[in-house]
Amino acid sequence: MDDIDDVFVARLMTSELHTVTPDTLVEDAAAVLLDNDISSALVVDDDGALVGILTTTDFVDIVAKSRPKAETTVERYMSRDPITASAQDSVSEIASLMVEHGFHHVPVVDGDEPIGIITTSDFAAYVSSPEATSA
Repeated sequence: MDDIDDVFVARLMTSELHTVTPDTLVEDAAAVLLDNDISSALVVDDDGALVGILTTTDFVDIVAKSRPKAETTVERYMSRDPITASAQDSVSEIASLMVEHGFHHVPVVDGDEPIGIITTSDFAAYVSSPEATSA
């Protein structure tokens, strides 16, 4: 088995990103998640810099606090300035961070620009893959 400290975020992260902007309506953001069968979207500004994250968990809050079909924007419910990883971080560090904070998604950035995302599903896929258990 790999020494987990030698496995980097770049190996597990998903690089196909789905983004929305702070002024995207939550209804449209929900469609992005559902249409792409994903559980989070990165929120970027007009320059492509990461400013937040919106996850399926946020939609519970949206339904609880407002009329979901109201003209409400992502900015109101997104998590601002999310904790991020770099592609060169060890996955064990990021896994510990996720457990400590109860996160299920960590955006991967190069500077301010998102280049990927690592999620609990990525860890499950890694652990279940044959290469993770080979000597």
